[in-house]
Amino acid sequence: MKILSTEQIRKSDAYTIEHEPILSINLMERASAACTKWLRQRFPKPKHFKIFVGPGNNGGDGLAIARMLDWEGYSVHVFLLSERLSPEAATNLERLDKQSLVSITRLRPNSRLPEIMPNEVVVDALFGSGLSKVLTGHEARLVQHINRSKALVVSIDLPSGLLWGDPPSPKQGANVVRATHTLKLQAASLSFFLPESAQYVGQWHILDIGLDKTYLESLPSQHHCTMPEEVAELLPTRDRFAHKGNFGHALLVAGSQGKMGAALLAAKAALRAGAGLLTAHLPKALGHLLYMALPEAMLSLDAHPEHFSNLPELDRFQAVGFGPGLGMAPETAGALAALLERLDKPCVADADALNLMAAHRELLDELPKGSILTPHPKEFARLAGREFADSLERLEAARAFARQRQVVLVLKGAYSAVIAPDGQVHFNSTGNPGMATAGSGDVLAGMLLGLLAQGFEPLRAAKLGVFLHGLAGDLAKDKLGQESMLASDLIEHLPAAFLQLHQQKALNAIPEK
Repeated sequence: MKILSTEQIRKSDAYTIEHEPILSINLMERASAACTKWLRQRFPKPKHFKIFVGPGNNGGDGLAIARMLDWEGYSVHVFLLSERLSPEAATNLERLDKQSLVSITRLRPNSRLPEIMPNEVVVDALFGSGLSKVLTGHEARLVQHINRSKALVVSIDLPSGLLWGDPPSPKQGANVVRATHTLKLQAASLSFFLPESAQYVGQWHILDIGLDKTYLESLPSQHHCTMPEEVAELLPTRDRFAHKGNFGHALLVAGSQGKMGAALLAAKAALRAGAGLLTAHLPKALGHLLYMALPEAMLSLDAHPEHFSNLPELDRFQAVGFGPGLGMAPETAGALAALLERLDKPCVADADALNLMAAHRELLDELPKGSILTPHPKEFARLAGREFADSLERLEAARAFARQRQVVLVLKGAYSAVIAPDGQVHFNSTGNPGMATAGSGDVLAGMLLGLLAQGFEPLRAAKLGVFLHGLAGDLAKDKLGQESMLASDLIEHLPAAFLQLHQQKALNAIPEK
């Protein structure tokens, strides 16, 4: 799914109006009907709506929604922020006056603001995505009043006052509506994927308002959201006569004294992700732990009893993963340098491998093109050699890093960003806060290794692996709750995640009627 700018949506509106053709007021009616349908499905009668209406087309949406909710028998009260309305908003005000008995109150700068009860629903149709400056004065007072209420708030298009629009800006201030839900029209906003705006956006929902699909598909975008229908097509169907040799032999270089759990999680995840064979290269004195925990894996013992110090032969492996629990010993840094110098096959670098590269920056120059790196924000700051003022600055730096190094960068977190070597960003749509637990990243590294070993191209492996990782987390959350989740629960729910994605692929194959 493409993430489009406000300007691109505006042009899509204009193209649709001209080529469908459809009048602007009728397109607004269509958008308002989509919002009203969502509200009706979410809030059964009886429910009282307080709808706050601004001067532009966002306000026009709010006025049309008020009329439609009134038709459906809901109790509605409209509050107008301004007497000066856009042409479409003015038309909808006339329609509301003529066709319903909805109460309309005009809020002037010195007006007493209406009481908002906890059991009411507030619809924020004040400014949406058309805002270009921080709210002040009367508008700011109203936004603060809405935020002090205990009511559930639904914002149309974008929470009013939010400046993470087009282009995003970190200078929010306090005068932004804190929505419980945001109903975004047609396409997601980049702001939805940045942590600074999460407190304002709440849960977001994309509503199709019938803009011209051919035109939308033609629009360029450097930001995308990976959806189930898309990622399901990345899964191949296995041949009935396939054997383990068809699915690759993966090498995992991991573990050190006190950090063997990371190695074991990554090893098991690699096999659960479908690798035909896995060899784990582990410290000599700790390798026996693998046999007890994972009899399906094979073992390569390092010469050192407690950390990585020497290379195994690499020729028989299709992919190499390194980093989980590796430690930061000087000898390990030397062994990692030797590994990178010899490496000529797909690889995934995680955890301590990234920290060693940050500490010995010459190692970055040895990374093969197409390597997958999986840093969390702090690890990426070390790789980049600097801190970032906000998440947008970090995202742009990550895009530059991926382009410069020609690697696939997985910037982990909510909506983990898979960044291609050409700088295209693919935000992930699965996952939940229960995955913020020790070892979750080790599981992801192992999964990516397993996919690479099967012959998945690196970007494809990253998009599929990150999606499945998050989906397994969502399935675990549904069964266990967020607070009690362990990283090993992600591995246990990975088979169900694969099955669900295969079911999605089967649905994709059913022709539309």
